[in-house]
Amino acid sequence: MLTNDDILNALARVTGPDGRTPLTETGLVSGISVRGDKVCVAISVAPELAQALEPMRLAAESALKVLPGVGSGLVALTSEAKPQMRERHAEHPARRAGGIDRAKQIIAVASGKGGVGKSTTACNLALALSRLGMKVGVLDADVYGPSMPKLFGLHEKPAMAADGHSLVPLQRYGVKVMSLGFLVEDDAPIIWRGPMVMSALTQLLRDVDWGELDVLVVDMPPGTGDAQLTIAQNVPLAGAILVSTPQDLALLDARRGAAMFQRVEVPLLGVIENMSLFLCPHCGGRSEIFAHGGAKREAEKLGVPFLGEIPLDIAIRETSDGGTPVVAASPDGSHAAAYLAIAERVRTALQSPIQEERTRRTRAG
Repeated sequence: MLTNDDILNALARVTGPDGRTPLTETGLVSGISVRGDKVCVAISVAPELAQALEPMRLAAESALKVLPGVGSGLVALTSEAKPQMRERHAEHPARRAGGIDRAKQIIAVASGKGGVGKSTTACNLALALSRLGMKVGVLDADVYGPSMPKLFGLHEKPAMAADGHSLVPLQRYGVKVMSLGFLVEDDAPIIWRGPMVMSALTQLLRDVDWGELDVLVVDMPPGTGDAQLTIAQNVPLAGAILVSTPQDLALLDARRGAAMFQRVEVPLLGVIENMSLFLCPHCGGRSEIFAHGGAKREAEKLGVPFLGEIPLDIAIRETSDGGTPVVAASPDGSHAAAYLAIAERVRTALQSPIQEERTRRTRAG
């Protein structure tokens, strides 16, 4: 069984930034996580030195991969400092490193709080966009609660790309998927400190070989903390979609999410109302369990499109739990039709001349 000492002994064979001192004696190793045969290491460096120290990072990663008992090794450079607000045209590190530069457009699916069905919505939206003929990928950036492995019914470990350090996303139902959940045990708690979370996110953004994509859907962590800002500031987002249930408590948090994206100058493509209403399968009666129409009214207040509503239905829950999301399980059903209608509105927004020009300017930096 791998221990922290095993990892440190392997890293001791790598020299630090000065080219002489063993990495383990520099005080830069800020976090180690071992889950079965999967190892993650964070190395804290000044942000301005990250590019120059990339060879050191690669050497540390190579040292881990040849260690007996290691199935996959993840090493990332990070900083203890909280991310600072970037200028609008700042260069995006994730794009610069080549991880996501082949995705024509990237959209974030976000929520102000957990429990509103954001991941289920992101999954089915991606499948619906794929059904519209687009090449689609999903990045599960919800590091504390990765849901895409369960939603897509994927449990394999990603393979290494031909370059020797990038990961190849898994694929199902015509959609490419990458998640931290592929790299940790299913029942392992992810109790990392902030720098480790930032490291994992940076690695997922930078070192995945997505191939050519029309759109990459990023399933954001819920809330508006450092992890969310890391993605919003370091990814050339074409826009964001907010998911909320109709009740006032969820909408209050949705406003905070909208404010965060406005602050980092990421346009809101619209709002989706999830768990909008419940139709009893026995009597046909309608119940507005979480109220109804609140997300539409909030979209009007924000001055952004209302993309549509998704019902609270046992079929959506059962197919999601079974790894066959409803758009894939019942592509001709009414629930799939609701997601497809939303996907068509999202595609139209992404293909508008104004949005395409904004995406071009953002990528040009």
